[in-house]
Amino acid sequence: MTSTVTATPSPATAPPRRPRTRETALAWAFLAPSIAVFALFLAYPLGRTVYLSMHGNDIIGRPNRFVGLSHFAEMASPEFGRVLLTTLLFTLGTVVPGVLGALAVVLLLEGVIRGQRFLRGAFALPFAFSVASASVIFVVFYSSGNSVLNGVLYRLGLSQVPWLTSQEMALWSVCITTVWMNLGYGVLVLAAGIGSIPREVNEAARIDGATGVRLARDVTVPLLGPQLFFLVVISTINALQGFGQIHILTRGGPSGSTTTLVYSIFEEAFAYSTSDFGRASAQALVLLLVVLVCTAVQFGVIERKVHYA
Repeated sequence: MTSTVTATPSPATAPPRRPRTRETALAWAFLAPSIAVFALFLAYPLGRTVYLSMHGNDIIGRPNRFVGLSHFAEMASPEFGRVLLTTLLFTLGTVVPGVLGALAVVLLLEGVIRGQRFLRGAFALPFAFSVASASVIFVVFYSSGNSVLNGVLYRLGLSQVPWLTSQEMALWSVCITTVWMNLGYGVLVLAAGIGSIPREVNEAARIDGATGVRLARDVTVPLLGPQLFFLVVISTINALQGFGQIHILTRGGPSGSTTTLVYSIFEEAFAYSTSDFGRASAQALVLLLVVLVCTAVQFGVIERKVHYA
């Protein structure tokens, strides 16, 4: 009795797979619009910025000579160092009080039984204002003479404050305006985070005796880690890119005390009819590097402490 053995072809002798030409073409067809938008609005502007940063330009801003890295070398000056310091102070002066203020508001509203939704909406209302509208409102508050804030100080018997005309006060006045504008967004984000915390967690913590400050410190705030981390990252990026309120309130003054990196880019490229796109492009690349470094540090340091449920 003989048995028949069927030989199985080895992988080396298996017939090659036919290329999926149709599937590949269809995939590229679906990706084409996204690639086109990416190239048009990100890749090309970035490449153009790098090109302009290495070229000088004529009076109307057209590049006419190659200067290499000289625009970057010019940044090693006390003036540009002051711009970076102002940018750092403005970022810290808006991100820290903005995030902590929104957290304090949300935690305080948790203890309110009636009217909680109304109060949340009231605190979130500044988010509905545009940068221009909010800045114009604070111009009325800060303006010298018969301003709202100085009128209140006068009735209290206190001396008036040069909110926007003093080098010591101007930057902090802009920071107060920015915190007020961004407070509503922070309240909305953190309120949504608190709403996602299971009731069973809070009830179990209360049974264990955690109430008030202890409940907020040991339970609520740790569970708000993802929302707080998101708010810190977004607030930092927005602060580094802040422009509108500075332009309307102080125009970078007095004496450059509120000139941040973004506003310095504006001054080099568009203000005073300079059209120095080379220096402005070099500073824009520095701003891009600063944003990337800050974001990477935040993801590398803060995110490790975030508790994802």
